[in-house]
Amino acid sequence: MKKIWILNHYATDMYKNHGGRHYYFSKYLKKNGYLPTIFCANTYHNKNEVINTLSKKYLIDYCDDIPFVFIKTIPSMGNGIKRILNMLLFYHNIIHNSKKIEKEIGKPDIILASSVHPLTMAAGIKIARKYKIPCICEIRDLWPEAIFSFGKLKENSILGKTLIKGEHWIYKNADALIFTKPGDTDYLKERKWTTIQNGDIDLNKCYYINNGVDIETYDKLTKNKIEDEDLDNTKFNVVYTGTIRPVNNVGNLLDTAKLLIEDKDIQFLIYGEGNQLDELKQRVKNENIINVKLKGYVKKQNIPYILSNASVNVLNYSQTLYNWKRGNSSNKLFEYMASGKPIISTVKMGYDIIEKYNCGISLDENTPEELSKKILYIKQMSKEEYLKYCSNARKGALDFDFKKLTEKLISVIEGIK
Repeated sequence: MKKIWILNHYATDMYKNHGGRHYYFSKYLKKNGYLPTIFCANTYHNKNEVINTLSKKYLIDYCDDIPFVFIKTIPSMGNGIKRILNMLLFYHNIIHNSKKIEKEIGKPDIILASSVHPLTMAAGIKIARKYKIPCICEIRDLWPEAIFSFGKLKENSILGKTLIKGEHWIYKNADALIFTKPGDTDYLKERKWTTIQNGDIDLNKCYYINNGVDIETYDKLTKNKIEDEDLDNTKFNVVYTGTIRPVNNVGNLLDTAKLLIEDKDIQFLIYGEGNQLDELKQRVKNENIINVKLKGYVKKQNIPYILSNASVNVLNYSQTLYNWKRGNSSNKLFEYMASGKPIISTVKMGYDIIEKYNCGISLDENTPEELSKKILYIKQMSKEEYLKYCSNARKGALDFDFKKLTEKLISVIEGIK
C-alpha cells in the first residue's frame, strides 16, 4: 500500500468543498489500495480566512477519511508581496517540517507535487531527495509563461530569465511530468529542452492527464433541485457559469444578448461573481438589456443542476489574454460536457475537445455577431441534431471521469523506474 504525498498549495478549497482534482484522485487512489495525503496551505486563495494550526507549523485533519496537512503560511490577497511571502512560507515550512509530519503519518513512497506556482514542485523534489523516492511534478499552469502572457513580467527581464531557469530545473529533475493540456509538451519543444533536440528532458517521462469531473458526484448533484424560476420556464436558456473577470470576457455575452433581444424565447443566465460583476450589472441597467439575468454567486454543488437545465452552455473566454493553442484544461468544460447539453466556446483552441467529441461549436471569430449566429443555429436545429450534440457531450465526459483519470495516474506512478 504505497503512501503518496500530494502537494498542492491551494488544495485548501478542496477540503472545504469536498471536491476538486486531488480530492477526487485521493478518493479513487484509496479505492485502489493507495494511501494518499494532501498537503496544502492553511490559507484560502485570495481570502483572509485561515485554518488555525494551533501555534504549530502544520496541522493534520481529515475530510471524508482523506488526511489533509495544513502548512502554516500567512493570508494573501491579490498579487502583492503577501502572496509571495505566502508561497515562500509554504515552501519553507513544508520542507523543514517533513520529518515531523512523517512521524505522525508515515514515510511517503512517492511525491506528487502540483503547481500552480513552481515552488510547490521544487519543494516536492527536495523532499523526495531527502527520502530517496520518486517525485512526479504536475504542471497545471505553465509558469512563468502565464505571467508573461498577462503582461505582468517581461520574459527577457532578469526575473523572467531566472524563473525560466528554475522552471527548467524542475522539469529536468522530476522523475515524471504530468501536463493537464494535451499540447503542453509542445512548450518543451519550443524551448528546445527535449532530448531529441539535444536538450535534457526526455519526452518519455511526460504524460497528459487533463482535469475532469467526478461523474458519480455530479449525477447526484443534478438531482438537487434549486428554486430558480428562470431555469424552470420554457425559454431557450443560454447559460454561463464561472468567474466574472477580464479573462472570461463576460461583457461579450451582454453584447450578444443585445443582438438577440427581439427573440423573446432566448434569455441569458449568467451565474458567478468577480471583479467585473458590478460593472456588468450597471450595463444591464443602463442599456436596458432585458434578456440578461446576472444571478450572482451560487454554491458549487448547485452548478450541475443549473447546467443540466440549460439549453446551451457557453464557455466564454478572451481570445487575447491567454494562450489557447495548447488546449483547454478548464474544469468547467468537463462539467459542461457532463450536463449532456451542447456547448459553445467563444475561442477555438488547439487540440479542440469540443470538436473531437462533436458536442458543440467553437467559434473561429470571437465576436458577438458570430456568437449570436451560433446560438440561433443551435436553437433552430432539428431535435435529432440537438440530441446528438447532447449525447456526444455526455459520452465525452465519461473519458474525463476522475475514476478513469486516476487509472492514468496510477499507470504513471507504477511506471516510474
